[in-house]
Amino acid sequence: MDKREEKKKYYVVRERAVPEVLLRVVEAKKLLDSGKAATVQEATDQTGISRSSFYKYKDDIFPFHEEAKGKTITFIIQMDDEPGLLSMVLKTIAYFHGNILTIHQSVPINGVASLTLSVQILPGEGDAEAMVEEIEQSEGIHYLKILGRE
Repeated sequence: MDKREEKKKYYVVRERAVPEVLLRVVEAKKLLDSGKAATVQEATDQTGISRSSFYKYKDDIFPFHEEAKGKTITFIIQMDDEPGLLSMVLKTIAYFHGNILTIHQSVPINGVASLTLSVQILPGEGDAEAMVEEIEQSEGIHYLKILGRE
């Protein structure tokens, strides 16, 4: 399957529609982030899930907060090394009222470059989910993964 056909889709669903295991993964992540659990084993024991479930889903579920606007999102993009493609990514971020805090592009290898960005979405201004989706669906983008949100 072509990497462009493997694009991930994002959904916003109500909590009641989310399987219990995914909600427990979110809880385990909160325990780890807050220091209430020192290890993944402790967090999974406290939430009643297996470590394999935690690792299987930890990168795929995170809470959506209405106040996510005004927050910083860090993501990595693998993209073709083509003139104008980086410019298109930056224009898309600007269109969605994103403020670029950091940017790092690797030296392209075999025609593919990695780009790491930290973007602040200003309060009441931008739509982070739409911005990510727009970038991800662009020609020449192979992979986009959100590394963190603050």
